[in-house]
Amino acid sequence: MNLKPWREIAHPHKDVLDGNIKQSEFAADITQVATGRAPAEYQDADKFFARTFITEGMRLLLISVAQRLAGMGGDPVVQLQTSFGGGKTHSMLAVWHLAKREMGIDKLKGIPTLLDSAGIYELPSANVAVLDGIALSVSQGKKHGNICANTLWGEMAWQLLGEPGYEMVAASDRDGTAPGKDVIADLLSKAAPCVVLVDELQKFISDLTPGKQLNAGTYEANLKFIQALTEAFKTVPNAILLASLPESNAEVGDSFGQSTLAALEKHFGRVESVWKPVAAEEAFEIVRRRLFESAGDQKAVESVCRQFCDFYKQNSNYFPEETQTNAYYERMCASYPIHPEIFDRLYEDWSTLDKFQRTRGVLQYMAVIIHRLWNENNQDFLIMPGSIPLDDNNVRIKSIHYLPQGWEPVIEREVDGLRSEPHRLDGEQTRFGSVQAAQRSMRTIFLGSAPSSQNQGVKGLLIERILLGSVQPNQTVGVFVDVLKHLQDKLHYLYSDKDRLWLDTKPNLRREMESRKKDVNDIALINELKKQVQIAFGANQFFSGIHIFTNSNDVPDDFGSGPRLVVLRPEHSYSKIDGEDAINAAKEILEYRGDQPRQKRNRLIFFAADKDMVSRLKDAARTYLAWCEIVSDINDSKLNLDLFQAEQAKKNKESTKNGLMHIVAEAYKWILCPSQFDPMEQTIEWEAVSIPTSTSMLGKAIEKKLKEEEWVISEWSPIHLKNLLSRWYFKDGQVEVKVTQVYQDACNYLYFPKLVNGDVYKQTIEDGITSEDFFGYASDEIDGKYLGFHFGAEGIAYVDESSILIERSAAASYKDKLDDIRRKKEAEKELEDSKRSEKDEGESCSGNSSTQTEKLPDSKEEEVDAEVLPTSFYASKELDPVKAQIEFSDIVNEIVQQFTSRVGVEVKINIDIRASTTDGFDEALQRTVKENCNVLKINTNEFE
Repeated sequence: MNLKPWREIAHPHKDVLDGNIKQSEFAADITQVATGRAPAEYQDADKFFARTFITEGMRLLLISVAQRLAGMGGDPVVQLQTSFGGGKTHSMLAVWHLAKREMGIDKLKGIPTLLDSAGIYELPSANVAVLDGIALSVSQGKKHGNICANTLWGEMAWQLLGEPGYEMVAASDRDGTAPGKDVIADLLSKAAPCVVLVDELQKFISDLTPGKQLNAGTYEANLKFIQALTEAFKTVPNAILLASLPESNAEVGDSFGQSTLAALEKHFGRVESVWKPVAAEEAFEIVRRRLFESAGDQKAVESVCRQFCDFYKQNSNYFPEETQTNAYYERMCASYPIHPEIFDRLYEDWSTLDKFQRTRGVLQYMAVIIHRLWNENNQDFLIMPGSIPLDDNNVRIKSIHYLPQGWEPVIEREVDGLRSEPHRLDGEQTRFGSVQAAQRSMRTIFLGSAPSSQNQGVKGLLIERILLGSVQPNQTVGVFVDVLKHLQDKLHYLYSDKDRLWLDTKPNLRREMESRKKDVNDIALINELKKQVQIAFGANQFFSGIHIFTNSNDVPDDFGSGPRLVVLRPEHSYSKIDGEDAINAAKEILEYRGDQPRQKRNRLIFFAADKDMVSRLKDAARTYLAWCEIVSDINDSKLNLDLFQAEQAKKNKESTKNGLMHIVAEAYKWILCPSQFDPMEQTIEWEAVSIPTSTSMLGKAIEKKLKEEEWVISEWSPIHLKNLLSRWYFKDGQVEVKVTQVYQDACNYLYFPKLVNGDVYKQTIEDGITSEDFFGYASDEIDGKYLGFHFGAEGIAYVDESSILIERSAAASYKDKLDDIRRKKEAEKELEDSKRSEKDEGESCSGNSSTQTEKLPDSKEEEVDAEVLPTSFYASKELDPVKAQIEFSDIVNEIVQQFTSRVGVEVKINIDIRASTTDGFDEALQRTVKENCNVLKINTNEFE
């Protein structure tokens, strides 16, 4: 993309480059031109038209004047009424030079073509009178040799015909009485072709007092003169009157001035032709013609403007819809090298200020800007709002000249200059500084929002217009979008609402917030962070407890229903480079509960904040607390704010709350897990792993990561339990261990696996006893006999003081003995049944009554006495009459159903509970019923 800076294509006038233009030179003064004391660009007709763009309104006016002077029709009276600085006086100067004809028409740029189009081939020179309401006084007349003209009519007569003309109205001038219509008409006829230019008429007549005689006459006499004057011009075919009347209240003044304007409008309204004001697009050329000697080669201009428009189309979602049309391309070409957005802001926004004079004000402002940009070798492709060098003293003075008090410190701190926040931000971040994103954005915001009316319904400049005034082709729009977010967070005078931003001289609530933020104490800070961390965890079903910023004394030392997660305070943060603070704090809680040594150390997991995020975390919490305090004071009427600021405070509270929640999730990311690989070593190894910072529920994320890393085990294979038993318990001849001892050791020692809870351990035992490959289980041991023995068969395991895990070979041996006893009993029963059968057969057969009985060989093996099972159960409980229904329901569900679910068990329920069976109740059933009786407080219960 081959783009040239504007300074390589366009060339300003020498007086603009040199900075020699006096601001008064932009203020066209009709009286100075009439008296020959104006600057050359106004005084000399050729220079004046060389720098003047003939607008459509001026073209129609000059044609009308030329036609009138040539006796070809035209309007006898023209009223020039536009807003302040709308080009009235400049148009009068064009009429002056056209009428005076001090040089040939061919030397006046644009005039020959204009006259040709109107069919005027010969234009006579005319007598011209200038009545300037500012230059003339109502109390003092104007000296012309021996004559003193006191009134408007005396001055007009003198300027048109000199002393003879004055003599025609001398009596009226001396008496201050208006001459009649016929006298004025006679004067105009003798002076014709003639032009009378009346400027600032309303101001002159407003200085008069109704009913009071002054040198200039009475108020009523002057209004009568205006009426007679307008009527007289209709009767003289080659005479024309141009009068300017103000439109804005700033020019009209007080109520008397307004009534004077109304009276003048009434008189002029009968005969005048209202002049067409300068159109917005014409203003481009007016300014360009006055400030630039040449806008540059047309092809070069079109190339730059086309690339700008292509850039806007490629990033259409960032820029106003109007930039997507070919009409905008034409506007850019017409305004080059000044971006149309500057004109839009100056003409639409700045022109609403009382002291800003539309075209004249734009010329004055842009001349200062162009001079500075040229001298500092500005390389922008167009002069844009973001190009305006508000750090320059002259530009800054000119900018605040039109604004209320208080803008200078705002510009200095938050818009432009070496001490401004945007300058600092551009210096800190290369991606911003490479394109001056912060400074360009704030210059644009200033230009578009500084002149905003206090009563404006919708405040601020749309972000799309900020980008339009700041970004150039070859730059990344996203950089400017990002910098706007940074600026909103940092600036005290920048306001925002949805997609609009604006500056104001009143500090926004951010300064109030910053002040309160400094007063947030550490206790409030920690309490708020604790609350936000708790919210970030959400519902928890995995951990036995989540202990946030808890002292070691308050972290329980128990088995729990799951591991305990200890969230360390922000100052105990962690990083891979420096994790000492977090590890030392975690180690203290791991080893001690208060001043007592901790037992269940393998039940603790630790969670720490990232060291690099702690400062941001604390800052975000303080910011949120400050906004909470502000909103609270607003609700309690302790802080007097307008409605917008009150709403903005509430929005800021919510946005900072959301921001704090995100930062909490980003900051708290490190899981710290203690472990020991060699129990003979006292050294504790600390493993650390981070969780994703994008998670919305910290608890779930930590649970997932713990399972992935196998730091906490929720499913445990029996082979691992077998290996653990073999390593630590089944050695030196020991073949059994209490179930609870293994689980307690797993909770205590860091070199044991961290099981989620006892249910995992219980399930592992139950899975293991279904096979003969791992270990055996018994619910108890009495006199060398295992009760509730399971090995290679399904069963229910209990983690209690009586349950036992049995080494695999010992369990297998015990199972073999039980099998031998069972087989022996079965053989004896078969033998007994066989003998009984033979006896029965012998008794039924005569002659054969003897039987032979085989004798079993004596067994030399050591016998294991058969276990005798109880065959009946009895329980009794006195029920509370009030709660009998609930208590009885619990008894049925927990006890009675244990019997009724078995085939062949007879159950009787009166008030007492009795149950009996011939086959006996096995150990598992006995254990379940007894435990349930204890839970339900059925003290009288017995199996027999």
